Amino acid sequence: MNPVLRIVAVAPDAVPASGDAYTVRLADRSRILRIALLENGFNLIAVLPADTYLRERLAQLQPDIIIVDAESEARDALEHVVMATRDERRPIVMFTNDDDSDNARHAVSAGVSAYIVAGLSSERIRPILDVAMARFAQEQSLRKELTQVRLERDARTTELQERKVIDRAKGLLMQRHGMSEQQAYDKLRKSAMDKNLRLADIAQRLLDAFELLD
Repeated sequence: MNPVLRIVAVAPDAVPASGDAYTVRLADRSRILRIALLENGFNLIAVLPADTYLRERLAQLQPDIIIVDAESEARDALEHVVMATRDERRPIVMFTNDDDSDNARHAVSAGVSAYIVAGLSSERIRPILDVAMARFAQEQSLRKELTQVRLERDARTTELQERKVIDRAKGLLMQRHGMSEQQAYDKLRKSAMDKNLRLADIAQRLLDAFELLD
């Protein structure tokens, strides 16, 4: 059996006891969301406003997934959530009435796993969250692979640069002291060991010293 997902909803604050249509609509959306999550066996651990304290609250609660219920304020709420999860990424599902395609593209490029317009209903909650979790896991796997590729590329670049430095240092020793290539290499290696430095570092020091003497 899969563990129960810990969910945090991020939604705008309703003005208490105002009785206007906007407040009533927000309260109704909040009720629908709570019921839908409950009926599908999810654990809604908190409903938070999209404010400057969001990052600290998410760090304390450690949710598995974040639902943004933003109605027409989707972009503003999303920016708060993206900033709050920048250092510790989590799946983000956005329920909104904002059907602007530009905002939808912006949301997906910002890291939203699912952007749902007018889809806040009980029967759709589980498949939406399941797909969002799967998509997030795939994206994280791709990010990890890309990071590994970059690290390996950087390591190869560094290794090539260091090899060139060592070859230049050997060449100088061979030219100025009449050493063979092996003798020059052995001298660099012994100097590196004596000074507890990397071979490339001692080679660079030698090159720097020769430049000062020229």
